[in-house]
Formats: sequence, C-alpha cells, structure tokens
Amino acid sequence: MTLKIFQYTSNFPREYKFTLGQDLKRDCIVLVRYIYRENKTKEKTVYLEQFLDSFEIVKLEIRLCRDLHLLTIKQQASLVENLDSIGKQITAWRNAAKEKK
Repeated sequence: MTLKIFQYTSNFPREYKFTLGQDLKRDCIVLVRYIYRENKTKEKTVYLEQFLDSFEIVKLEIRLCRDLHLLTIKQQASLVENLDSIGKQITAWRNAAKEKK
C-alpha cells in the first residue's frame, strides 16, 4: 500500500502534492514503523492500537483524495482492497495479542 501511495501522489497537482500528498506518505511510513516496533517488543497491543488509530487517518485521507478527484476510481479501489486486507490482519494480530495476556 505504501508503494502505491508514493506512486499515486507523485501525480497529484502541485497544490496537493506538498500538503495532502506529503501527509499521506508520512502517515503510511508511520504505519510501517508501528509494525516494525510491534515486531520488536513484547507489549504488542500498544503498537497495534496506535497502528489502528493512524490507519483510520490514512483511510480518511484516501477518501479525501478521491473526493478531490486526486485519485481515480481504479486507484481508490486498489487502495481500498489493500486497506481491507491490512485492517483484517492487524485486527487479528491485536486480538491474538490480547488473548496471550
């Protein structure tokens, strides 16, 4: 998903490339960092909860991009497919981590 975001935002108009586009890229990198941190710690639920919170922000930013016609329907559909898959996986990880406590 992060690679797609970087690819799609490179085509944003200048007006959005350095605002919404940069925020979206940064927020996707933050998600990757949470996964890294989650894998390195015993207290996994903390980072998974933070991931899910930031993940919702990314979803909102993607919807905003579509509303502003910065993403095509095909691009949005591709990202939504990734978002659904990631959301299910992270939620399962969080639930598994909670059960281990």
